[in-house]
Amino acid sequence: MTDQTPQVRLELAKEASRATARLTSDDKARALEAIAVALESSAAEIIEANGRDVERGRSDGIGESLIDRLRLDEKRVAALAAAVRQVAGLPDPVGRVVGGHRMPNGVALEQVRVPFGVVGAIYEARPNVTVDIAALALRSGNSVVLRGGSAARESNTVLVEIMREALQGAGVTSEAVQTVDDFGRDGATALMHGRGFIDVLVPRGSAGLIETVVTEATVPVIETGAGNVHIVLDETAPDDWAQDIVVNAKVQRPSVCNAVETVLVLRQAAPRLVPLVASALQSEGVAIHGDDLVAGLVSNVIPATEEDWATEYLSLDIAIKVVDTLDDALDHIRRYSTGHTESIITTDSRNAERFLAEVDSAVVMVNTSTRFTDGGEFGFGAEVGISTQKLHARGPMGLSELTSTKWLARGAGQTRG
Repeated sequence: MTDQTPQVRLELAKEASRATARLTSDDKARALEAIAVALESSAAEIIEANGRDVERGRSDGIGESLIDRLRLDEKRVAALAAAVRQVAGLPDPVGRVVGGHRMPNGVALEQVRVPFGVVGAIYEARPNVTVDIAALALRSGNSVVLRGGSAARESNTVLVEIMREALQGAGVTSEAVQTVDDFGRDGATALMHGRGFIDVLVPRGSAGLIETVVTEATVPVIETGAGNVHIVLDETAPDDWAQDIVVNAKVQRPSVCNAVETVLVLRQAAPRLVPLVASALQSEGVAIHGDDLVAGLVSNVIPATEEDWATEYLSLDIAIKVVDTLDDALDHIRRYSTGHTESIITTDSRNAERFLAEVDSAVVMVNTSTRFTDGGEFGFGAEVGISTQKLHARGPMGLSELTSTKWLARGAGQTRG
């Protein structure tokens, strides 16, 4: 891949997409199994390269949330291989009939799923995305062009090399997996402006990165948004559900987009639930940013500002606010939510159904942790990202979201009068 330009890489990916589109389901499954085996056998090499990225990241002061996303160890490499195998075992969406009928003149119409062609991805400090998106793209018959950012450049270089070699060994063109990391910003620009070569571009990362891609790209973009995620505790929320769900949603992995950032507590439940939930969070090292009512119920509360309600912390910080009614909670979510995931803890079926109906986010939950908003948890094996837009794809994106459709018409000499 040396002595090439970004444009050449895009052209190679486009040419490779014609070959991947012709692969059978078994061909694609075998190629992904080869990648999984190669990841497992190269774990030491991957972890060594990743260690250099982590060390450089700490020196550059990129922050613990990004370090957590960046880090690969034996368990995470094994999880990558397992995710690839799970993708390989999923039903192939290509060729699936999604609609159709026979016209009055006898022409038979079928709408079938087909690959996009070339999937582009721009992301930050997430070497797992390198493997996840490549696996999903290949299983859905696409080629892929990756721009993983400087923070993970050592890890991504090794991962791409491993996948390309595995594809070649499986009899699939290695050009189906491309990277433009070595071109820096020029590589990202080539992806964003690759009309005629990039069929869809998926950004994953900070709000700033996503905004840049959405604003500057001249190719179709599926927007994956930041996660200013909310949990509402109403008057009927059981103590154990409130405590366990909020703690899990914040603490289990605070650096990811489905971690809760704001808890809204209805006033009648506040004296019972705020001290209980806050104490459980503080015992896990969470800093609480609260309004005056929260501060009156809990010690060591950081006074919340307007900025806190709009903040995706991605850290062991959380905002807690007491609201008068469910209407007020819904208004707060409408104002500050990024449209990612919201959950309500309640045993009132009317409140639950109202919340499900009125909250306009990609995933809306009742009585469960927001950490479940994830392609793997939803049964997709891996995810391209979590779309917060409304066109084409919304929520965790798996194989079907990397396909389009085309119409097949079969006639017997019909002409239009």
